Amino acid sequence: MSEKGQIVIPQLFRKEMNLKAKTRFVVMRKGDIIVMKTLRVPDVQKEWDRIFNKMDSKKIKVSDEEIIAKVKKYRKAKRKK
Repeated sequence: MSEKGQIVIPQLFRKEMNLKAKTRFVVMRKGDIIVMKTLRVPDVQKEWDRIFNKMDSKKIKVSDEEIIAKVKKYRKAKRKK
């Protein structure tokens, strides 16, 4: 480990896991074990475009209020878990 706390991931692992510069990780600790899990962040703009294109193709109309209500309901349910 470097003085800055940086750790090198061996090249073999980087190639096998297709890890690139700027890959994000969640780092967790359990006793003296450190686990790094790759964090895949979706492209939010592409996801929204996909959703709205699907809605348009099916002529589905949803108001801003309905969307906000659904998001609040989802977040509330997630907090309870």
